[in-house]
Amino acid sequence: MSKNDDTILEFLSETGAAFSKRGLEVNFERRDIEISYSTIKRRIRRLEVVGLITCVEEKGGYYEITNLGETYLDGNLSAEELEELRD
Repeated sequence: MSKNDDTILEFLSETGAAFSKRGLEVNFERRDIEISYSTIKRRIRRLEVVGLITCVEEKGGYYEITNLGETYLDGNLSAEELEELRD
């Protein structure tokens, strides 16, 4: 997990909303959070693979945080434990 992953997860958790990759980029720019669109695309794929976010709308690709993602943010799941769950 990276700092960018945590930033994306925290944003999704705080807003309680689903966002597209482009929507995340726009909101990050407005908040002076420096994460490029290419990084967002890459990290969204990774976060979805490990189950921390889910795509709720295939058309347009809107993503929201999962219960597992909230558990990770709460500090009740380490990056190592997350990798073990994935295996």
